[in-house]
Amino acid sequence: MTDALTELLSTRDWLMADGATGTNLFNMGLASGDAPEFWNIDHPERIRTLYRNAVEAGSDIFLTNSFGANASRLKLHDAASRAFELSRLAAALGRDVADAAGRKVVVAGSVGPTGEIMGTVGTLSHETAVEMFEETAAGLKEGGADVLWVETISAPEEFAAAAEAFANVGMPWCGTMSFDTAGRTMMGVTSDDFVRQVDALPNPPLAFGANCGVGASDLMRTVLGFAATGTERPIIAKGNAGIPRYEDGHIHYNGTPELMAEYAVLARNAGARIIGGCCGTMPEHLRAMREALETRPTGPRPTLEQIAAALGGFSSDSDGTGDTPAPKRERRGRRRS
Repeated sequence: MTDALTELLSTRDWLMADGATGTNLFNMGLASGDAPEFWNIDHPERIRTLYRNAVEAGSDIFLTNSFGANASRLKLHDAASRAFELSRLAAALGRDVADAAGRKVVVAGSVGPTGEIMGTVGTLSHETAVEMFEETAAGLKEGGADVLWVETISAPEEFAAAAEAFANVGMPWCGTMSFDTAGRTMMGVTSDDFVRQVDALPNPPLAFGANCGVGASDLMRTVLGFAATGTERPIIAKGNAGIPRYEDGHIHYNGTPELMAEYAVLARNAGARIIGGCCGTMPEHLRAMREALETRPTGPRPTLEQIAAALGGFSSDSDGTGDTPAPKRERRGRRRS
């Protein structure tokens, strides 16, 4: 049987994903340091509203409120044993919203990193990581997710563990890494490295790409890196709504709806087929992105100079895959968070 995401991709040139989970929940009253996954029990209508806002803004895919629903992260809140329960609820609430949407909408079960380090310098074993990812994935599957979606990964070992876990539960999946360190992930993975890992997996994702990172321009450069390999696998782009700034005790993103509309069109032109936003992306950004994708014709693949002109310069000279310098972003005393 064909999965829901593959069916939708077969009928459309592009799909729009959702925006930020954390930013939107903070605006609803989530306190810093609290686990958002507890709201699946304590405030289910707020989570339905989060999902519904994305759907009403034009998203074809939305991610569930389960990014931190693994034993390692929940352990910080004395809830390590609740990963399955909270994941199942996150997906079940999403299923309610998707089924009432009046059109085909994909419920993507969000799976975030464990927060621990794997590999030779880490303490988390492959077997334990697979076990944790499998528990989360099983909960999302039982709750009614259409597809699993691992995101914001930095280490290839962790990505491989998630892939194995998803195979164990028999679910289709997508996966993104965060390229936030001079065009590489925190663990040094380049866009080219990532494509080669994805292609070598025994259980490859339906789609792959990048999320979060520094800003929309840096993420666009990574998308160009994916496309340059000649991959035929659908590419995902979920960039932040501009650059974070710390103001009056809060983090604010400076990306306007107009900027995110430009980003969405550039991402499509660069080769991405699934386009959404990450941190700072609100429903007003999504509406502008959807309108731009529907009304502006597809153009040629953008150059780095065109990306910098539209979205701002890059935070580093290169993305680690070549020697071509990129236009730099002006640094006006901004603070990274």
